[in-house]
Amino acid sequence: MPHQLCQFHFLREADRHAKKELKKKVRTVRGVKWRAEGRNDPEAAVIRGYCSAVRSALTDDGRPPLEASGLKLQTRLTAIAGSLDRVAAADRGPPS
Repeated sequence: MPHQLCQFHFLREADRHAKKELKKKVRTVRGVKWRAEGRNDPEAAVIRGYCSAVRSALTDDGRPPLEASGLKLQTRLTAIAGSLDRVAAADRGPPS
């Protein structure tokens, strides 16, 4: 009979796996921030701010399973993506 995990360990491992997969998707943020480092324009400052928000979200760990860091990361990355979408929509302006 294979080893069975208790619910605590199952949830902890599922959350850990989810966080690992999310980190893979945003791994390029470091390169984006480095490309903006040498610039002094307002757009570069905004880019650095968003990159810092993503990096901060990546390093915030909870104590699973009650504070699932993978779910927290998903929520924060979704909020950041929504903010970026709103900024992009505002730059395009209303349809003509």
